[in-house]
Amino acid sequence: MRGGAAGEQGVRTRLDYSGPSREFFFLVSRELFNPYYGLFEYSANDTYTVQISPMSAFVDNHHEWFRFSGRILGLALVHQYLLDAFFTRPFYKGLLRISCDLSDLEFLDEEFHQSLQWMKDNDIEDMLDLTFTVNEEVFGQITERELKPGGAGIPVSEKNKKEYIERMVVDVRLVSVFDARELELVIAGTAEIDLSDWRNNTEYRGGTERRRRRRRRYGEEVCRGRGGGYHDNHIVIRWFWAAVERFNNEQRLRLLQFVTGTSSIPYEGFASLRGSNGPRRFCVEKWGKITSLPRAHTCFNRLDLPPYPSFSMLYEKLVTAVEETSTFGLE
Repeated sequence: MRGGAAGEQGVRTRLDYSGPSREFFFLVSRELFNPYYGLFEYSANDTYTVQISPMSAFVDNHHEWFRFSGRILGLALVHQYLLDAFFTRPFYKGLLRISCDLSDLEFLDEEFHQSLQWMKDNDIEDMLDLTFTVNEEVFGQITERELKPGGAGIPVSEKNKKEYIERMVVDVRLVSVFDARELELVIAGTAEIDLSDWRNNTEYRGGTERRRRRRRRYGEEVCRGRGGGYHDNHIVIRWFWAAVERFNNEQRLRLLQFVTGTSSIPYEGFASLRGSNGPRRFCVEKWGKITSLPRAHTCFNRLDLPPYPSFSMLYEKLVTAVEETSTFGLE
């Protein structure tokens, strides 16, 4: 059990049986796909979605690292674990061996996409001084790469611009059972939380008699009073959802990670959250002394929430819990 502020008992803890497996995949993916290590890079549009970096060829054993990355993705798909990684749409298409088209470039580089789209939509005869080459930056040096043999000597014209645009777009073939959007959601889930969906797929408990006897034995406060067991209209539950509404999306994701081991939501929504032995809804259970911090069981997607006497106390304790979710907390 982790230590905490003076006077706090049963501080922020997560009880797990197979729950750490989900959190393991989540945390290892956070490091594996981090652009800091050179295998991947952020898209030109944001610092959120990643793609394979051209500089990855200079990373030691990069082929082995990419094989390992693929195995992590495959295992996560097989075991239905979500990853802390959001890739560009063309990357998902590459995994699926689906041909990319011009519209996909918008997810890589919006300005570059607009320039090629303009070229496609307009007559460029005698307007652009281009050849079948592309400039690439390698270690700060600009190098020219031909898009086809002898491309440096082939001007781009109105007649051949379609070929030029196609060669500027990644070309992979074949199809799969997923489309790129579906694969994106299966691997990473969604990062934007729908509070109505979350609340509609949450259940509440007040603890069994057996657990109450066990808690008495260890000196824990049995959850009496304040309306008995929790339910959707219980004052503490109303305060809980009011606190979650006050959170920004990042804090909500951290709360979700604290309780479930992952901060992504399945693409089907909260109704499809999984525990250690299959589908298991988000659950809030009445537990503990009011001096305790909330406690989580990632194996069961369950939050043990003490019956705090005020909204301000609940909010403070909940914030403290969700701000300490970067490592495992096991009892």
